[in-house]
Amino acid sequence: MPVTAPSPPTWRIAAFASLGLPMAAAGLPLAAYLPPFYAQELGLGLGLVGAIFMLSRIWDAASDPLIGVLSDRTRSRFGRRKPWIAAGAPIFALAIAAIFMPGAFGVSPGAAWLAVWLGILYLGWTAVQIPMLAWAGELAGHYHARSRIQTFIQVAHALGLLLVLVLPAGLDALAARNGATASGAAKLAAMGGFVLVLLGPTLLAALLLNREPPAPATPLGRPVLAQLHSALRDRLILKVLASDFAVTLGQLIRSSLFVFFVSAYMGRPDLAAGLFLLQFVFGVFAGPIWLKIGYRLGKHRTAVAGELAQVVINLLLILVTPETLPLLLGLTIAQGLAQGSGNLMLRAIVSDIADKQKLETGEDRAGLLFSAFSLAGKAATAVAVGVALPLVGALGFRPGAENTFEALLGLKLVFAIGPAMAHAASAALIARFPLDETRHSEIREALALRAVAQPAE
Repeated sequence: MPVTAPSPPTWRIAAFASLGLPMAAAGLPLAAYLPPFYAQELGLGLGLVGAIFMLSRIWDAASDPLIGVLSDRTRSRFGRRKPWIAAGAPIFALAIAAIFMPGAFGVSPGAAWLAVWLGILYLGWTAVQIPMLAWAGELAGHYHARSRIQTFIQVAHALGLLLVLVLPAGLDALAARNGATASGAAKLAAMGGFVLVLLGPTLLAALLLNREPPAPATPLGRPVLAQLHSALRDRLILKVLASDFAVTLGQLIRSSLFVFFVSAYMGRPDLAAGLFLLQFVFGVFAGPIWLKIGYRLGKHRTAVAGELAQVVINLLLILVTPETLPLLLGLTIAQGLAQGSGNLMLRAIVSDIADKQKLETGEDRAGLLFSAFSLAGKAATAVAVGVALPLVGALGFRPGAENTFEALLGLKLVFAIGPAMAHAASAALIARFPLDETRHSEIREALALRAVAQPAE
């Protein structure tokens, strides 16, 4: 990786980041719409669906370090990261079709169908996501330029979420005009089709309009587990991984319970998709706002500020009642403006840590470190779905049924306090992080001197 890599022009960054549109458009329905659909409409039950999602994430986690190291080691005429992204995208697309549109395959999906195709989906997703994140850190070397690239990716993610949420909201509105309710199957099919339509052109834009930097001349022979063990001995990456685990845990507890909260507690199933949409309309503006804050405060202080804002927003949900819909609307907007602030800065920090470890060990570990970062997020996703759904079930909540006041109160408290606790933990973990802009500049200068003696392949 050229240590003096300048920041690419804006149009190239936009083309690169556009691949985040379909990836994000798939992620939210997986967390928020698929569990209720398979648990309620297909009758698999909350406990079984939660277990399937948790086990699929464990399988997913096992492949992350392997793909991360292999993408670091890959040498081809097309680069290190591109071959993995190009191979993973078709696998991802086929699994999206199978899970979101099972009717097109002429089957009645059950637990086995969901489990198998979730495993295939996450394998393809990893093959795209890990190399893409590692490549993002290699597009530029400057401390704030990396935050800028991650902001483009964050905005692409927010746009993907926003656009995919227009579909169920539109279907709800259309069905309401006809005195009916849009089915979960129709909503999922629309969202899955949207992901597939976006995937082709954004994949081509990212791969064809951006060049990878020359592969570094670094040792490649150490086993995957040995490299992973060495990388995770660094307390800085452990702090970042733990902080991101907590961020994602809070986000996914909220997302996995959002439909239930709006439909059952607020008694407004017609507003569930619309409120999600409202949140992500404002989420589009979150990345640029937090990037400007990051220029002034630095990455880790900005991450702390964003997480503390999330704590306040989620705790205020305790005050929401079915009669205070305006309060929920205001908190939904605030949630959108704070959306992803922690994830944004933490991803940029991982690239800085990769530079630090390269200086200390001589090994290029960007792919490996981002696989560990992704693993932390996926573990949090598994815990969020695998714990939040059974927990509200244990408190008496039953989707699609008449619930007691106590069951609905339990749903609200888990929905509000769970994310607040997770975001508070994330802020505490990343506070007083020592790798700031000054220290990173020193690391880049040292790497530049080493690069003179170790030219790239």
